[in-house]
Amino acid sequence: MSTSSVTIFGSGNMGTAIADLARRAGRTVQHIGSADADAQVTGDLVVLAVPHPALDQIVSAYGDQLADRTVVDITNPLDFSTFDSLVVPADASRAAELAAAVPGAKVLKAFNTNFAATLGSGQVGEQPTTVLVAGDDAEAKQDLLDLVTAAGLHAVDAGALKRARELEALGFLQLTLAAGDQIGWTGGFAVVR
Repeated sequence: MSTSSVTIFGSGNMGTAIADLARRAGRTVQHIGSADADAQVTGDLVVLAVPHPALDQIVSAYGDQLADRTVVDITNPLDFSTFDSLVVPADASRAAELAAAVPGAKVLKAFNTNFAATLGSGQVGEQPTTVLVAGDDAEAKQDLLDLVTAAGLHAVDAGALKRARELEALGFLQLTLAAGDQIGWTGGFAVVR
């Protein structure tokens, strides 16, 4: 199920970095920003490269267009007022909530444990950048894994969508370390094989 086109919601650092990966992998890219209220989703693969509070608005406006597509949630659902906790229950994930809100979509969790700089450079310290991907649809997951590796990065199947819980916790920890100047925004966690 190789997709040829990718729609990315968000044109910040992460949206731009993921668009660059998609282009390097030979995919066409459509960007949809907050000012594009009447845009039609054209990509078979849809990446939600937005802060987690924007997911509800996107689902409300585009939910019917997301059904039957692969939807990649890259968000880390942290409490932006305190930067000290996640806003989902301990046994849940934002990705699982998204899957429940758009039941026809093949929801994947990916890119939330990466910083934009490491996606661009292909390195985390001395290690290659690895994108962890969790999801329940094997074909959709494989397509994203193939995109990442075709773009020159490493990719690892992190398991079922229920693993999004751990990915969100890891992403949260990495963000708090960077915000506290314990690591740089060009660093982070690496997978050593």
